Amino acid sequence: MAIDFQAAPSPSYIVDEALLTRNLEILQQVEARTGAKVLLAQKAFSMFALYPLIGKYLSGVASSSLFEARLGAEEMGKEVHIYAPAFREEEFDEILRYADHIVFNSFSQWDKYKDRVRAASRKISCGIRVNPEYSEVETGLYDPCAPYSRMGVTAANFQTDDLEGIDGLHFHTLCEQNSDALAHTLEAVEEKFGRYLKQMKWINFGGGHHITRSDYAIDTLIGCITRMQERYGLEVYLEPGEAVALNAGYFVSTVLDIVHNGMDLAILDSSATCHMPDVLEMPYRPKIIGAGEPGEYAYTYRLGGPTCLAGDVTGDYSFKKPLQVGDRLVFCDMAIYSMVKNNTFNGIPLPTIASYNAAEGLCVIRRFGYENFKTRLS
Repeated sequence: MAIDFQAAPSPSYIVDEALLTRNLEILQQVEARTGAKVLLAQKAFSMFALYPLIGKYLSGVASSSLFEARLGAEEMGKEVHIYAPAFREEEFDEILRYADHIVFNSFSQWDKYKDRVRAASRKISCGIRVNPEYSEVETGLYDPCAPYSRMGVTAANFQTDDLEGIDGLHFHTLCEQNSDALAHTLEAVEEKFGRYLKQMKWINFGGGHHITRSDYAIDTLIGCITRMQERYGLEVYLEPGEAVALNAGYFVSTVLDIVHNGMDLAILDSSATCHMPDVLEMPYRPKIIGAGEPGEYAYTYRLGGPTCLAGDVTGDYSFKKPLQVGDRLVFCDMAIYSMVKNNTFNGIPLPTIASYNAAEGLCVIRRFGYENFKTRLS
């Protein structure tokens, strides 16, 4: 039984639970083979209606804010890790209620909050994020090791006399990368921070691991994990976000109008800037079911959104038949960095959120309306 995209609301995000489960099984195998703990990085995927399913396979969540930490604690109920470049003082006591691990971005942040951590009513493990000053990320916007980065402590600024109470080191240098990049990063981490690792209880490899991609070299990842376990006696954590829901979601859109200005232009009820901002930020070009590259098929169109932003364009695609008003277009791999980043610019409604499984079919989880737009503004 396949998803009936014609019956789905438009626009809408649809997560296929079978595809999500396939990813989760791969990630769980990494845990089983190594004893490492894999966490859902909520910054990429926070569809909490599916947290009970995700929690059957993964060890918990990685959070970047108080709200994400609370969401993970309330909706998954497993380990909660949090990191932020800096914590807001008025939020920190509440963070202590939800977080099991807190990673500090600097020793000044650690010094500011360590007494409050020690006085907490529950045991909280603390770590420091380090910057190994090595990265293979090609898009500058996503490179945490670029010059003058605010992310993590460099070797030159590492305070060896302030490690009492620090249980682990955290690094994050990857973005949609294979395990060879992790192996190279670990060499830099060991070179610059290896002398401190035997004092630690754990190391966190951060996110950006494309573990569920078809060409991902899992054995190299396993080797990286076991090396740190055996050499330093460390517990290892990973925080994939994209890998959890990679290729597990669709975005349904409808053609509203077709115009011509040097080429054929199709105006959709979906917006790149509102509903899939990574198209503009990464940049990222999602595939469309039944469509090809420009010129690959007989009819090429530039797909644009309904907002007043001139650059609200998803891209150029070709089709075997001419598009008609009312046609449904289905974008692939639209679960990650979509719902978490969408917005209501121009008063454009947020897409419906839905899931699909073979037993229940298409399940609408949440619809959005005018109040969701209005209450964000005053």
